[in-house]
Amino acid sequence: MANKPGLTVVKIGGNVIDDEAALKAFTVDFAAIKGYKILVHGGGKIATKTAEGLGITAVFHEGRRITDKPMLDVAVMTYAGGINKNITAKLQALGNNAMGFTGADGNLILSEKRQNAAVDFGFVGDVVAVADELLKTLLLQNIVPVFCAITHDGNGQLLNTNADTIAAELAVACSAHFDVKLLYCFEKKGVLTDVENEDSVIKNLTFETYRELRAQGTIHSGMLPKLENCFNALNRGVNAIGIGSPDMIQGKSVYTLITP
Repeated sequence: MANKPGLTVVKIGGNVIDDEAALKAFTVDFAAIKGYKILVHGGGKIATKTAEGLGITAVFHEGRRITDKPMLDVAVMTYAGGINKNITAKLQALGNNAMGFTGADGNLILSEKRQNAAVDFGFVGDVVAVADELLKTLLLQNIVPVFCAITHDGNGQLLNTNADTIAAELAVACSAHFDVKLLYCFEKKGVLTDVENEDSVIKNLTFETYRELRAQGTIHSGMLPKLENCFNALNRGVNAIGIGSPDMIQGKSVYTLITP
């Protein structure tokens, strides 16, 4: 489709959500984004803190949350409840017609329970389908969807799903109708050549450059799966991806731009 309208998909994590001042500043910047947009949020730290208050211990395996039934109840309560509605209300106050969603609403994001012979992650879901036509209809009505990290399996079961993955899958699905830019906001200014130096931001990253830096050991650890997800999304239709601090969404800071 020629001349597709622009769409910006933004994902925010705990470093914004957990800080009231940072969240307020972010929502002001997000509300000012021109054109169609989608917001995806996590909220793991709040879920962990809420669980502790209820006497539930959060369990992780290699950094990934194990979601048993009590933890799923907490995740739904915090992600789809308090966090999602708080952000939605803030965006409404700023003139954005925001609407909060889980994947179950309108069957927008269908997932399947993760199967792993070695580790039972519990009620954790991997995305299998996005209702892109319904999403397009909502966007064209100037609705600003705000997605939390909860999806469903189509058989009545809610599932905890990685927010980075949700953002990527929404961006890929919408690329059939829109020219999509995906922005991952986190605590660093971007992908760094030196994790101890905040100013060592790699401003432009292609797959060739990524391969070289990975071979050199410059890019490693937790950044590897994040970047693999990014290049996967680019290969499936997303136009460009940015990784950096929340200031990047209004061009207030340098960040890493990843292109095919």
